[in-house]
Amino acid sequence: MISGLLLTLAATTAQAESSIREINVYPASIELLTSRDSQRFIVVATRNDDVTLDVTAQATASLADESMVKRDGNLILPAADGETTLTVEYSGHKVDVPVKVEKAAEERPVSFHLDVMSVFMRAGCNTGSCHGAARGKDGFRLSLFGFDPKGDYFRVTREEATRRVNLANPAASLLIEKSTGAVPHTGGELFTEDSEYYATMLRWLETGAKPDEGEVPKCEKIEIYPPKAVLEGEGAQQSFIVKAFYSNGTTRDVTNLAVFMSNNDNSAPIDEDGTCTAAKRGEAFVMARFDTHTVGSQVVVLPKDLDYEKPQIAGNYIDELVGAKLHKLRIVPSEVCSDEEYIRRATVDITGKLPTEEEYREFMADNSDNKRAKLVDRLLERKEFSEIWAMRWAELLMIKSTNTVSQKSAFLYYSWLTEQISNDVPLDQMVREVLTASGGTFSNPPSNYYEIERDTLKTAENVAQVFMGLRTQCAQCHNHPFDRWTMDDYYGFAAFFAQIGRKNTEDYRERIIYDRRGGDVRHLVDNRVMAPKFLGGVEPDLKGRDRREVLAEWLTAPENPYFAPSVANRIWTSFFGVGIVDPVDDVRVSNPASNPELYQTLGDKLVEYNYDFKKLVRDICASKTYQRTTVPNDSNRSDTKNFAYAQVRRIPAEQLLDCISQATNHDEKFSGLPLGSSAVQIADGKTSNYFLTTFGRAPRETVCSCEATTSPTLSQALHMLNGSATQGKISQGKLVENWLKEGLSEEAIIEKIFIRCLSRKPTAEESEKLTATMKDEENKQRGLEDVFWAVLNSREFMFNH
Repeated sequence: MISGLLLTLAATTAQAESSIREINVYPASIELLTSRDSQRFIVVATRNDDVTLDVTAQATASLADESMVKRDGNLILPAADGETTLTVEYSGHKVDVPVKVEKAAEERPVSFHLDVMSVFMRAGCNTGSCHGAARGKDGFRLSLFGFDPKGDYFRVTREEATRRVNLANPAASLLIEKSTGAVPHTGGELFTEDSEYYATMLRWLETGAKPDEGEVPKCEKIEIYPPKAVLEGEGAQQSFIVKAFYSNGTTRDVTNLAVFMSNNDNSAPIDEDGTCTAAKRGEAFVMARFDTHTVGSQVVVLPKDLDYEKPQIAGNYIDELVGAKLHKLRIVPSEVCSDEEYIRRATVDITGKLPTEEEYREFMADNSDNKRAKLVDRLLERKEFSEIWAMRWAELLMIKSTNTVSQKSAFLYYSWLTEQISNDVPLDQMVREVLTASGGTFSNPPSNYYEIERDTLKTAENVAQVFMGLRTQCAQCHNHPFDRWTMDDYYGFAAFFAQIGRKNTEDYRERIIYDRRGGDVRHLVDNRVMAPKFLGGVEPDLKGRDRREVLAEWLTAPENPYFAPSVANRIWTSFFGVGIVDPVDDVRVSNPASNPELYQTLGDKLVEYNYDFKKLVRDICASKTYQRTTVPNDSNRSDTKNFAYAQVRRIPAEQLLDCISQATNHDEKFSGLPLGSSAVQIADGKTSNYFLTTFGRAPRETVCSCEATTSPTLSQALHMLNGSATQGKISQGKLVENWLKEGLSEEAIIEKIFIRCLSRKPTAEESEKLTATMKDEENKQRGLEDVFWAVLNSREFMFNH
């Protein structure tokens, strides 16, 4: 029996090895500097079906010259200066990894910044729940996530002298004893005396706990390996390693110092040593944080022996990219929706209105293959398209009258915005005009941007969030815990807006915005003046120019990695209800794109189209991905972010009220606007009514995408059931009354109600039941109006699907 089992296992292993397409060794090169340096390596095999295997333990590794380096399993250690090669073989595949050793006989001194603070980070000492809290903990404070190394050194070595640091007896230092649990410690034992963390701390103390001399090399980036993994079956494992790259050209294996985490522990939890174990089917983003950097790797977990056949992908580039991601997850997309579903979905999404009965019948009678494309072309030329996007941008630009912005200023600003979109002004040009705006808030309406928000730091935060999808607010007080942004990045970016001047005009309602050529931003920690610096970029040569002009050119440049993809993602989200990065204004390493290739490609297309976003809308609406039905299948039922089927979305407040007014033939009256104006046309964010407020209209108080909400509430249901938005409009619109006067039958009127509200005819069952209820109704008008009311209150009406 045992021999038979061994033969079965051997056959299974041989079969797995025969299906290996390639192997990769990480990192691709190894550099060792000084005697205490080391580097782990991992070997990843990829099968023909894209499943990856961690075969580090099974692969054969050999060194061309064993006198230069020593190998302990998958750990490479320096022995002598020189260069050699590590050769790794598995399943008939071979990879050579160059190895370089320098200063093998030298010992690098322990650095407070590079070593001691890294131990603090790994042990969790400087997190917000411990000594990194604003007031510290138990009388000891560290800067949150290590944003202030000099301050931390002072607090460790100068506060509570001879207690935290005992140079006469280093092992008796509180810094050591509390960490090992030798004395009571609220945080408990953080590491043991036989750990490398203890050895690092003790060596630093034994050598005098000295501060770093000269300029300390800066960690410029870190990389996590492997960059992606596809694990099959619960219990499958993949080890990850992290490599740091420094400003002096050196590298370092920081796997033992990095903090690992996963954004989905249900599918791919990762332990503190970097080993990820497959759990339930799904995907996760496992991350590693070291110094000020966070990086991640996508992990897909598949069930073992899944019954799956790759479907044929038809459509445009969007469908190819979505299909590739679905294939990786072994998900089959849903079918394409019906024509009735499509005309309603596209019309509501593009114009914020319902298809008319005439438009519905014309579309359904069209038998041409490109009827959907022709529909989209017609919808994009309607004024409602410009109005709905003017409203969306007005939310982001917070256009509303306030104590500092007059109603006239708000109206002129909104009118300018509507005109830009109506005239197909490229989005990058529009954004540049906003960011560089100067002059009177009446004569040059986009200058209101700097009157709506007058705080320099807040303005910088808003620009980053609206136009690049980046939330930098955390970095105002400390380095961002889950992204790359540091306090230097934050204040350097804010410096672009430090010289905005404002002055009065003869009309007290108007202000003038100008460049006052003076003014600085100072760093919160050390009060130093910060030079303007692009986020993730360099300090530009301003050459006496308006700082905002330089920023606007950089922000809207085709090579800017943030602007175009972020704007394209906002456009995408308006048609799918969920972003590729979601929320759309929270782009960060720890909130990755569900489909990075699609995210980037949409941005590239927007640049290719010279920021004419109508073309991008046309691509989206033409895709099979947008045309999917809302009905999931067995393989995609649990998926909510990879666009395998269409999401049912509640229509936003303004569009929903406009749709009700259109369906009932009764216009809403808004303050300051003529009768017949739509809710989408409201210029001033301060203007609202009970319906709009109840259904989640954005108050335009912040730039957050979360302001406009579509979550259902009890108040909404009660208002639809009992409020004037339905029953009152139905009776005042007099549609049923007029149809009866025209002599239409009950069946014909019911069909008209369904087409007006749902863009479809009633099913045979619906028609039969509704007609039957009318037989006992003495007041036919009231009965049919009740049918109208019921349809308006249906989920099918209030949601786009």
